[in-house]
Amino acid sequence: MTKGPFVEKITTLLEMIKFSHTVFAFPFALMGVVLASLASQKAPGITQVFWVCVAMVGARTAAMGLNRLIDAKIDAGNPRTADRHIPAGKVSVAEAVLFVLAALVVFLFAAWMLNPLCFKLAPVVVAFFVLYAYCKRFTHFAHVVLGLCLAAAPIGAWIALRGDLGWPVLSLGLAVLFWVAGFDIFYALQDYDYDVAHGLHSVPSRLGKQKSFLLVRIFHALMLFFLLLVMPGSGLGWIYFSGVVVVAGLLVYEHLLVKPDDLSRLDAAFFNMNGYISLTIFAFTLVDALV
Repeated sequence: MTKGPFVEKITTLLEMIKFSHTVFAFPFALMGVVLASLASQKAPGITQVFWVCVAMVGARTAAMGLNRLIDAKIDAGNPRTADRHIPAGKVSVAEAVLFVLAALVVFLFAAWMLNPLCFKLAPVVVAFFVLYAYCKRFTHFAHVVLGLCLAAAPIGAWIALRGDLGWPVLSLGLAVLFWVAGFDIFYALQDYDYDVAHGLHSVPSRLGKQKSFLLVRIFHALMLFFLLLVMPGSGLGWIYFSGVVVVAGLLVYEHLLVKPDDLSRLDAAFFNMNGYISLTIFAFTLVDALV
């Protein structure tokens, strides 16, 4: 069965933002729900979980769309990214703008449906999305800003259910920050030569490949540290701890896949392993909470 023009366009737009990669942050948003439920000692309502999921999808879609729009000219000049949808003409700027606006409306509406604090904080989250897209033009810390953006997933879910902040979810947010910043540095290694030649900012273009690898190891060690610090006061026990141990093993394997002089298996490290990591820690968290 052939797809109609509308379905084809939606499919193309979803490919543009790599919708399938929502799996990176989505499990952490659900972890925020689990932690908030443990803190409140009651299960979340189905409606609340639904709007958390809608907000997560809307936010991630808007963030990726903004990044593709703002970076379109840079992408066009980079051989690795020249075939992305906007530079290649598969998606027009006008279509991308409308898509981003629609995603922002979905995100803001979902935040409004959750509680007043979520709605008030939503514009701050959007501002960080825009900031990240411009970071490579003036700072080497774009990777940390991206980490902050994804750390908002579990923190936002907690706020949605409780309307406040607590240490377990703040520690989880820090774990997400260092995890994301680390694997984004890995990802930026692909553009090392281009970034250096064109004066674009990233950790690899500033520190070089060897030191960047060392920093990623430090960041991922910090991720594990903060995952362990989720336990005090959260009610999570040995099952969750076992999940952290499994995640540590997955991180070690991820680091074995990528070497400064061999990035051939970077896609496997970036896409497959990080998806496994987020799903694994969520699964162990959920099982621990239920048991």
